[in-house]
Amino acid sequence: MSQSNDILEPRLVAVDSYYLSVINDRIQDLSNDAESLAMALSAINTDDDASRGVIVAVKSALLANSELASIVSEMLDGLIILPTVEVTSHEC
Repeated sequence: MSQSNDILEPRLVAVDSYYLSVINDRIQDLSNDAESLAMALSAINTDDDASRGVIVAVKSALLANSELASIVSEMLDGLIILPTVEVTSHEC
């Protein structure tokens, strides 16, 4: 998706809840992977201050991305449970 949200016009789109569930599963996978990688970085021992700083920075970024993915997953959960709406076309 290369378009900015500022350019997109609001519109209704038909999306199957199963498709949203599959997307949600992938987002949860990304969250779990980021968290696992962050924890794996904890196993690295180094006496070099610069290397230790890089490890901390990367670990922090991975944990932040994991948290963000969890928030997006919760947002998708909310979309998945929305009731079905019938939309009629209003062509000019």
